[in-house]
Amino acid sequence: MSDQVKLLPPDALAGVRLGISVSQSADLGRLGLSEAHFRLTLGELARLVLVGGGTLAYGGHLRPDGYTTYLVDELLRYGGRTDRPLLICLAWQEHRELPLAELRVRKKALALFGELVCLDVDGNEIDPAAGRGNDPELVPDPVIRKCALTGLRRYLRRRTQGRLVLGGKTHDFQGELPGLMEEVLVALEGPEPQPVYLAGGFGGVTADIVKALRVDDLSWLPPDAGAPPPDPRLLEGHRRLEVHAAAPGWQGLSNGLSADENRRLAATCRPSEVAALVSLGLGRRFAKKT
Repeated sequence: MSDQVKLLPPDALAGVRLGISVSQSADLGRLGLSEAHFRLTLGELARLVLVGGGTLAYGGHLRPDGYTTYLVDELLRYGGRTDRPLLICLAWQEHRELPLAELRVRKKALALFGELVCLDVDGNEIDPAAGRGNDPELVPDPVIRKCALTGLRRYLRRRTQGRLVLGGKTHDFQGELPGLMEEVLVALEGPEPQPVYLAGGFGGVTADIVKALRVDDLSWLPPDAGAPPPDPRLLEGHRRLEVHAAAPGWQGLSNGLSADENRRLAATCRPSEVAALVSLGLGRRFAKKT
């Protein structure tokens, strides 16, 4: 298959919202890659969904250097959508630790492109102004922070039909498990698992997910001699994914790609090839038959 990106027809993903699971990968340097290369791939994935008539969802933060801002910039670049195709969700601590006035300004600015949803600790939509003044309110309790992140991920599961996975922290994360690992587990649980696309060629916890789900053995990934000991929560995430993949009813990633195509997606770091493979899988999985 050529890695030239074949864009989906304009309405192929109509009514389909794809969740984006993305965070920084500490493996970029040892793979000879940069953050710019990583973001270029994220942009290619966002573009193919938007051009195909789909929408995007992301649970993150509103800091200027983050991926929320980057996704809004991509919407500006490609334009042409008036249906506000971006859903941004903020976990409890992310909106509670912002001044209310700033949150209102950011919500108003985002309104041209999409919807900003604030959640409580259990992942339910709330009015972010309820029970607080303008000043930020710190949420230092790690248990509350972990619960709020799990609530966010379960909310996104209800609002999406599939998941794109890229990068991810293996250390210094806040949740019960590494964030992207938990998002994949939530996506795959239940009688109707969501299709998941693992772009593992940029390393990070996505590569760990690839190995745990037996998509690829990661023989291409250079060893990291200076890595700290694995976080016990990372090992627990590995265990849970391995149990999932060993279950009698395991049907794979249900993403429209063959085992060989999923291995290619798991290993490549070429933005065009990542986008081409994801486009192929989305087309098979979601494109309307005529």
